[in-house]
Amino acid sequence: MPIDTIEKSLDEEFLDSIWKKFYRAVRDYKLIQPDDRIAVCISGGKDSMLMAVCLRRLQRMKHLHFDLQYIVMDPGYNSANMDMITYNADIMSLPVQVYSTKIFSSAEKTKNPCFLCARLRRGWLYKKAQELGCNKIALGHHFDDVIETILMSMLYGSQMKTMMPKLHSENYSGVELIRPLYLVRECDVKLWAEHNGLKFISCGCSVAEKNAAEQSGSKRAEIKALLEQLRKVNPAVDMNIFRSAENVNLQTLISYHIGEERHHFLDDYDSGRTIRGTINK
Repeated sequence: MPIDTIEKSLDEEFLDSIWKKFYRAVRDYKLIQPDDRIAVCISGGKDSMLMAVCLRRLQRMKHLHFDLQYIVMDPGYNSANMDMITYNADIMSLPVQVYSTKIFSSAEKTKNPCFLCARLRRGWLYKKAQELGCNKIALGHHFDDVIETILMSMLYGSQMKTMMPKLHSENYSGVELIRPLYLVRECDVKLWAEHNGLKFISCGCSVAEKNAAEQSGSKRAEIKALLEQLRKVNPAVDMNIFRSAENVNLQTLISYHIGEERHHFLDDYDSGRTIRGTINK
């Protein structure tokens, strides 16, 4: 499938479901500023590849000037996965830079390889972005990742939090993380790939390949299954979960914290208020 046809589909079949949502996220969350230099992090999956195509299309529209560096961090993929990544990058005319690491082999030696792998990947991406003179890294997380994170935090983490559309790095000064596909549904990403006859790697993780049965029982897989059931009785459940992170009423919470600053509803309950006046100070 030629790149012109792939990009054209964003103007036609996927104008509303992908392009407009991508553009709205960039605009509403102020993800890109003039003269940004963005490291586009391509894992080889459908999400990061679509994100790269959308960012390049936005760049070509020349609404604002920004630079893109397409980077592929190879954590230890097998040759078939690497061949697919480079093949897709070629047909999409993405000038990727591939960097080899030993993250898979390092993570496999630990009791919690998935946690360490994710941490090592993120740290490597921030560091490489700094080396390349980038002030932002772009990741391909989508809408479904956001609502799944909200539920996972509540049901398994005993806390209420979400995956933010952008974040300042705490350890790498001057580097910010952005998520341009924040409002795009995963089902629409899959339809885009199928429509254009594109195939991508999945996780590519050697641990996942060896323990497929165990991976199917992961907490995220449980949340995905739960959402499938909820959609049968409430088709709007996904958006309701997302909106819940936008409509938090602190007066209805038992306690909350802003960083290390903690508040409890009893702190000023007797004064008739349940929000401390220091929040906005």
